[in-house]
This record gives sequence, structure tokens and C-alpha cells, in this order.
Amino acid sequence: MLTGKQFKIERATLAVGNNAEGRRNAVTIPSGSIIKVIAGPNNGDGLVNVLWEGQALEMFLVDIGARGTEITDKSAGA
Repeated sequence: MLTGKQFKIERATLAVGNNAEGRRNAVTIPSGSIIKVIAGPNNGDGLVNVLWEGQALEMFLVDIGARGTEITDKSAGA
């Protein structure tokens, strides 16, 4: 279960979010960013919901595993 865990993204990776019109769009999360898993994986599709800089996004679980390092220090913030 990844819910509540935080990760530092070591290499830029894509996520999916909604723009102001409610349409889905690609978002690049730059290296060095901190994300927090807020739900997932969903329905076996390999996507997890994450929070990055106040934005709710979806990322592939495999991308988090390949490009992220878990943060165990609870003082780090997404």
C-alpha cells in the first residue's frame, strides 16, 4: 500500500491532470520534485493518484518505482 507515502522524483516524468476546462492534459514533474501518493493503484490500471505542488495528478506506478526514491522523513512536504 503506497497511500500516504512520499517520493522524490529523480528524473523528470509525466503525469496526467485536468486543465481549467476540465480536459485531461500531460504534466511534466521535474526531477527533484516531491510527490505524495493519495490513492491507488486504481482498478488494476497501474495508475496512482498523487499530490504535487497542490495539484492532484495521476501517475503510472511503474514510473514512481523507476524514477522515484521513497522519503521516510515525514518533515518533507509534497
